[in-house]
Amino acid sequence: MKDWISEVEAILDQALPSAETVPELLHEAMRYSTLGGGKRLRALLTMAACVAVGGNREDTAALVAAVEMVHAYSLIHDDLPCMDDDHLRRGKPTNHIVYGEANAVLAGDALLTEAFAVLAKMPETMGISAETTALVISELAQGAGSRGMVGGQVMDIAGEGQDLDSETLRTIHDHKTGALIRAALRGGALLGGAHPEQLEQITRYAQGFGLAFQITDDILDEVGQTEQLGKTTKSDQRLGKQTYPRLYGLEGAKEMARLCVEECHSALQDFSQDADYLRELATFILQRDH
Repeated sequence: MKDWISEVEAILDQALPSAETVPELLHEAMRYSTLGGGKRLRALLTMAACVAVGGNREDTAALVAAVEMVHAYSLIHDDLPCMDDDHLRRGKPTNHIVYGEANAVLAGDALLTEAFAVLAKMPETMGISAETTALVISELAQGAGSRGMVGGQVMDIAGEGQDLDSETLRTIHDHKTGALIRAALRGGALLGGAHPEQLEQITRYAQGFGLAFQITDDILDEVGQTEQLGKTTKSDQRLGKQTYPRLYGLEGAKEMARLCVEECHSALQDFSQDADYLRELATFILQRDH
């Protein structure tokens, strides 16, 4: 899938306004965070979901760009002093450290709106039907908005310093982390022509994947190294956030992640070898060290 990651980087480079486009500083800041590396998991999930239902991954190019733009915007805002106040992301200074807080906020805003501009052009640039385009836009809007990622961020901030129970913690992360992952997977499946049953199974996979990803993220924040992760560790502890290792213990959290990945594989049992990319990505979650 390294070839796929190279494709993602090329798609993003082309989709983003050039650094020479006025206003130059804003577009430079947008590119700084979006093209700054990363696992590209959401983009890979988008492409893999399309392939899993029998589609062509080339048809996901606009959604790949949009999902990664939305993710980059969320990271820029998440790192701001008014939120997590982080100074390191993907192994380099965060956006507001390089460009200032005001420009970082605006770069995030611009990335969010640019994502939907890219999607809206799919009928013209990629020959995607207007109906499918509208469905994909709706998926991403819901996944990124107040009933998805942004809503989860609000709940996460409200929960700082509190001993949250398991149900509340899961609700927070199902919104903050899981919603955008679910939108990427469902959007990719829709672009691949998924029928309702396939879409339901992809959604089930997304639920397991999103929770497994968050649990392993919590674990890595506890035991990982800053140099390896490319971001400051122990940030959850510093902010007084409830986490899965804190609630269940390190071994208990690892077992929960393993069961979530099992659920991912179970959700794909009726799929052919075309879904092997999704299977590999789920297994990767348990093995990742960054």
